[in-house]
Amino acid sequence: MQQSSSTVSGTSAPVVPASASPVAVAHVLPDARRLDGWVAFVLGNALLGTIGVFVHEAQAAPLTVTWFRCAFGLIGLTLWMAWRNRSWSGLRRGLWVGWAALPWVLLLSGLMLASWWLFFTAIQQVPTGVAVVLFHVQPLWVLLLGAWWLKESVPRQRVVSVLVAMVGLVLATGVAEGVAPSRGSHAPGYWVGVGLCLIGALCTATVTVVAKRLGVLPLGTLAWWQCALGAAVLWVAPVGHGWPAWGVSWAWLGGLGLIHTGLAYTLMYAGMARLATARVAVLQFAYPTVAIVVDWLYFQHTLGGWQMAGVVLMLGAIGAGERSARRNR
Repeated sequence: MQQSSSTVSGTSAPVVPASASPVAVAHVLPDARRLDGWVAFVLGNALLGTIGVFVHEAQAAPLTVTWFRCAFGLIGLTLWMAWRNRSWSGLRRGLWVGWAALPWVLLLSGLMLASWWLFFTAIQQVPTGVAVVLFHVQPLWVLLLGAWWLKESVPRQRVVSVLVAMVGLVLATGVAEGVAPSRGSHAPGYWVGVGLCLIGALCTATVTVVAKRLGVLPLGTLAWWQCALGAAVLWVAPVGHGWPAWGVSWAWLGGLGLIHTGLAYTLMYAGMARLATARVAVLQFAYPTVAIVVDWLYFQHTLGGWQMAGVVLMLGAIGAGERSARRNR
């Protein structure tokens, strides 16, 4: 794959071979770049934490919402990358990832679409809160895949931080009290839904690890390919379900594409290129943390004592993981 550079906050990152390991990248990038990676990744996850508001206000079918995310995200990323490259020819060069990387990029895009579809299918079988918790076993998948495929060392403190954050997530979502049905047996299809969630989490974790294995791509390129594939494949959803009424609904759907797809994914991919995989596994808990707080403030879903304790536990685990990462540098 060709070498390339990316920018964060208007500064150029050193050119690093795409085949370089994340550990090697961490040695090349100065501390300021790693700080940029931490800020970018957390900000991208925090933006995703507000997505529930936009989905609720859009009032559209789930797959229709997904297609709009891809379509508007594709438009926003294309215009932004064209402006950054100053010409359409520069845009074409920026979007082309090389023949060696193209299969991997298409695989990543397909895995993200598969994870969305698996989630939408799973919530027909299991409660949404259960599905959210199960999808967030992905940090463990990330740690295992990073250790197995990328040969990264996984500090014991990082494993503990992820496990503690997951316990906090279970408490914060209020699932712990409601997983077992009152009649003592699960509804038909429950375990199918559980399996779909676990597979979907594996898909998302694989995207994280493969993106790091690719190394540095031009900023926004990977997100652009994901949006392009989604827009090309999922257009049947709005055609089948009917187009949303023109007006406010389209504005919320546009926000989903421009903010929660284009901007958020670009920030996250830029951050991942500068962070060790085990660190990513901890920091991505910023997404459910923000989502729970937004659910409390916007939807007036008051958090109980155990739920508040779960939020505090997640934040504490993230903070402890970050302090451990700084000490080990």
